[in-house]
Amino acid sequence: MFSYFYIVNICVIIVFVCLFFITRKTNKRWSKINDYLGKVTTTVDSIRYGNLSTKIEKIEHPTYQNVTDSINRMVETLNDREKMIIEYQAELMRQNKLLESVINSLSDGILIINEKFDILRATPKILKWFGIKKGRDIVGKNVFEYIQPVNDGDFEPANIENMEIFIKHTPTNNFILSAQALSSFEKKRFVLIIKDITTEREIETLKEDFVATLTHDLKVPIVAASNMIDLFLANKFGEISEKQKFALNNMKSSNNSLLELVQILLETYKLKEQGIKLLKEDVELNSFISKIVDELKPIANESKMDINFTPSNEKTVIKADEMQLTRVIKNLISNAIDHSNSQKSIDVQIGKTQGFVTISIIDYGQGIGKDELKMIFNKYYSAAKKLRKVGTGLGLYLSQQIVQAHGGEIVVTSEENVRTEFCVKLPV
Repeated sequence: MFSYFYIVNICVIIVFVCLFFITRKTNKRWSKINDYLGKVTTTVDSIRYGNLSTKIEKIEHPTYQNVTDSINRMVETLNDREKMIIEYQAELMRQNKLLESVINSLSDGILIINEKFDILRATPKILKWFGIKKGRDIVGKNVFEYIQPVNDGDFEPANIENMEIFIKHTPTNNFILSAQALSSFEKKRFVLIIKDITTEREIETLKEDFVATLTHDLKVPIVAASNMIDLFLANKFGEISEKQKFALNNMKSSNNSLLELVQILLETYKLKEQGIKLLKEDVELNSFISKIVDELKPIANESKMDINFTPSNEKTVIKADEMQLTRVIKNLISNAIDHSNSQKSIDVQIGKTQGFVTISIIDYGQGIGKDELKMIFNKYYSAAKKLRKVGTGLGLYLSQQIVQAHGGEIVVTSEENVRTEFCVKLPV
């Protein structure tokens, strides 16, 4: 009995000794795990606060080593990415400084405003024009404290292009404003571009005044020469031979062309200064056009062409300035004669469309190219240069302005080397 209890006690002691050693070994293992987790936590906290140079020391344990290597590789990758980001930021700052330098050096002024017309940013040129010393002094101010449109109307930044404005601090200069919406922002933002056109206006005025003075001075001797030629042709200074008469008629024709050019220059100058003043009266188109065609037929015959006029089937009367409208029709028929470059007849027709009467001048010559069609009514553009003929380019410009003053328009259609039609549309 004694031996049995002895054996049991010995077994219990052995069990407790084994448990002690097992617990001690387990505690050491958990202690190592806690130490390792502490190092991982320290490393993660360092990364969290931006220190990407921290790494976990190598541990000679296969399980821990894999985790250690993975974390260290992650730290190296983050470190490389941070360097790349720093380089990108530095490059972005350089590009931003370059762009800001370019914008600030522009001769135009640039403003950024919001939908309430409050200024968010302005270039140095704007600050100078507005009389502001520091950029921060203008931020938040309403743009209308500094500028004012010359003409009354709604100020909608999305629809502004070359609007004339007045800058209160710089009243002696001329400015135009254009605007563009910035679509890349959630809130509405607009960029306003202001251009100082004072010098251009002064140069343009000088040019126009010079042309007006020159043409006015030229007109006097041209008219005197034309009158003298008429006296010679009327045999006021004695009989002249047929050869002399032929030469004088050629001189008269050239003189009339020159007088017409000078007159167009003067009319264009008056148009800019005074606008077109119309003296409207009842004009019966059939007789009106017929008279012009009869007057120009001799000129067409010299180019071995004829002018075929097709009158309207009914009497058509419109309200128009007869003198101005005569200038338009004469110009269009003369252009058809000069540019037709063929011996085919020129057709002149009267028609009607919704609310308008139409006068069409059709020639069957070289036509007008697509690129030229959109430019022919531009001031000083002339297709005559291609044919080595005299032309200012003002005839069509002036004609368009006259027709528009009547509430109409000139429509052009052309097919090269086939036909060209100028259609004058006038309200009935």
